[in-house]
Amino acid sequence: METLTTAQFLHSAATPQKRPSPPLWNSNTSFLSTITRRFYWIPKPSSLRRCSLSINGDATTQPTSLLSDDYNHHRFFSSLTRRLGRPGSCPLRLLQEDGDWSKDHFWAVIRFLRQSSRLHEILPVYDAWKNLEPSRISVANYERIIRFLCEERSVNEAIRAFRSMIDDYKLSPSLEIYNSIIHGYADDGKFEEAMFYLSQMKENGLSPITETYDGLIESYGKWKMYDEIVLCVKRMESDGCVRDHVTYNLLIREFSRGGLLKRMEQMYQSLMSRKMTLEPCTLLSMLEAYAEFGVIEKMEETCNKIIRFGICLDDGLVRKLANVYIGNLMFSRLDDLGRGISYSRTRRTDLAWCLRLLCHARLVSRKGLDYVVKQMKEARVTWNTTFANIVLLAYSKMGDFKSIELLLDELRTKRVKLDLVTVGIVFDLSEAGFDGTRVFMTWKKIGFLDKPVEMKTDPLVHAAFGKGRFLRSCEEMRGQEPPTPWTYQNLMELVVKNQKTLL
Repeated sequence: METLTTAQFLHSAATPQKRPSPPLWNSNTSFLSTITRRFYWIPKPSSLRRCSLSINGDATTQPTSLLSDDYNHHRFFSSLTRRLGRPGSCPLRLLQEDGDWSKDHFWAVIRFLRQSSRLHEILPVYDAWKNLEPSRISVANYERIIRFLCEERSVNEAIRAFRSMIDDYKLSPSLEIYNSIIHGYADDGKFEEAMFYLSQMKENGLSPITETYDGLIESYGKWKMYDEIVLCVKRMESDGCVRDHVTYNLLIREFSRGGLLKRMEQMYQSLMSRKMTLEPCTLLSMLEAYAEFGVIEKMEETCNKIIRFGICLDDGLVRKLANVYIGNLMFSRLDDLGRGISYSRTRRTDLAWCLRLLCHARLVSRKGLDYVVKQMKEARVTWNTTFANIVLLAYSKMGDFKSIELLLDELRTKRVKLDLVTVGIVFDLSEAGFDGTRVFMTWKKIGFLDKPVEMKTDPLVHAAFGKGRFLRSCEEMRGQEPPTPWTYQNLMELVVKNQKTLL
C-alpha cells in the first residue's frame, strides 16, 4: 500500500482558476526555505520616517503630500463606485465627466461591470479609456479584458477584442490570450472553435503548454466526453507538453466523475509513483466515485485516508457513505463513520451524533444507545427532532413502552420540536398495543395537533428504519385536495377514515 505524506494534503485549490497554484510546499521542499521565499522584509515606521526626510532635514512636506494624495485617491474611488451603482449609470458618461481615470480606477470600473453582468459595456469603456493615452493599447491590457470576458462565458465579446487588437493595432496575441479563448470556447462546449484557435496559435509560432491542455481536459470532462480526454492527453504528449501534478489530479477527478474507476486508479497510481502532490479535492472525488458504485473496501480505505489527514467531508458525501452502509445492512460502520467525521472537524456536528445513534438503534443495542446518549449529555448536545425520533424508534423496536412515555414527557419539558415522524411513531405504536391516548390528549391540550404538518427528521432515519404504516398512508393521500394547511389533527382523522374504508 502506498504511503502518503502529510505535505501531499496541504495543498488545496482555494481559488476558482483554471489552473490551481502550486502547493505551499511538498515533500521535496523544506518548510524553512518556503518561509524564506514567501515572507518579505517590511520596513519599520522608523525606517519610513528616515526615508521621508529631505536633504535639508524637512520631515513634514513629503509625508503631508503623500497623505493628501492618498486621501484624494480614496475619496475619488468611493465617489466613482457610488456613481456607478446608481440606477441607469453610464460608465462612458462618467469617464467623460471625470476627464480620465487612473489605471486602478479603470480596472475597478471593469470589475464592477463584470460583477454586475454588464459585460457588453466592457469593450466600449476600454476603447474610450485607451484612446486617451496611446500607451494603454497593450497586449497586457487585452489579456486581462479577454480573460475576464471568457471567464464570464462572453466569448463573442472576447473575439471582438481579439480581432480589434490584431486588425486595428497590429498587436500579436500572446499565449495567455489564446489560452483564454480556447478555454472559453471549450467550456461552452464549442470544441470545433477551440481547436481552430489552437491550430491558429501554432501557426503563429506559439507552442501550447500544459495549461492549454488542462483547460481542454476539464471541459471535456464537464461535457462527459471521456474518449476525447484520452485523445487530448495523447495530443498533449505529441506536442511535447509534460503532465504535471495539476494534470494528474484533473484526470483523476474527471474519470471519477464519469465512473471510469479503472482509469481513475491508473492515474492515481501514476501520480503517487511520481511522488506528486495529491490534492484533497481529488481524494474526495475518488471517495465519492467508490461510494456511488458501492465499492465498500476501497471506499473505506479512501475515507480513512481522508479522515486521517484531517480533510473535511461535506455532509452530502457523508450521507452518501452512510446510505451505502445502510443499503448493505452494515449498521455497525455508522458509529465509526460518525466518530471519524467528528474528529476531522473543529466540533462534533448533529450529523455525527445522528449516525452514532442510528448505529445502535438499528442494532437494537440498549447498552450502546445509552452510552451515546450519555456522551451527548456530557458534550451538552442540544436535542433535536432527529435524535428524538431515532431513540423513539429504537425503544419501539425493543418494545419498551415505558421508556417511550418517559422520553415523550422529557421532550415536552425540553421543548424539543416534534414532527410528522413522531406522530407516526406514536400512531403506529397505538395499533401495536401502546396506550397512545394520553399522549394524543396531551398534544391536543398544548395545541400541537392543530399546528401545520412539518417534516424535520433527517432522511437517513427513513433509509435505516423505513417508513411506518402511518407515513405510508399519508403518502397515499398526496393526490387528495388538502385543507389549508394540513394539520396533524385532520391528517390523522383522514388516515383513520381511509383505513376504515379499506377494512
